[in-house]
Amino acid sequence: MNLNKYQWGAIIVAILSPAVFVVAKGSTLPPARQHPQVPQSVNHNLKAFLLMIQYAEGTIGINAYKTLYGGSLFHDLSRHPNKAITKGGLTSTAAGAYQILNRTWIDVQRTLKLPDFSRLSQDRAAIELIRRRGALEDVLSGRFATAVYKVRKEWASLPGAGYGQGERSYELLEKVYQSAGGYLMAA
Repeated sequence: MNLNKYQWGAIIVAILSPAVFVVAKGSTLPPARQHPQVPQSVNHNLKAFLLMIQYAEGTIGINAYKTLYGGSLFHDLSRHPNKAITKGGLTSTAAGAYQILNRTWIDVQRTLKLPDFSRLSQDRAAIELIRRRGALEDVLSGRFATAVYKVRKEWASLPGAGYGQGERSYELLEKVYQSAGGYLMAA
């Protein structure tokens, strides 16, 4: 699946408009909005992968996009809060649904020309980080294990990240991904 930047843009808009759905315990995802060039399984895989990251990072829920490292909230989505928080001997500027570090945000925001730290901007940034790690096609195709392996250094909570923070198990994350509507490519 080799797509140009305009096709990727169309996929991102089709998938994330409006923003990624929040999956609460016992709920299901509503039917996906479709772009004519985007297979429904691709749409569900990317949404499910993004929700899996939110779950792993401990942000999933109504306040996902306003969560600081350590769990407190911020309310100004016009910019990354860039607030260094120390918890458990670790200091981080991670913020938002995908716990993006301020230095990472500055680079991604500049690259994608993101106007703010809104839900849509955070989703687009997370997709860009997945793409930069060479895992976007794996996510879209349902190669879950390969995608998790490739992005593990981007998110400290993923198995094998090695940052000394609590890592979630692969098995649990696979269940979250599938519960959110993602499918696994047959081996």
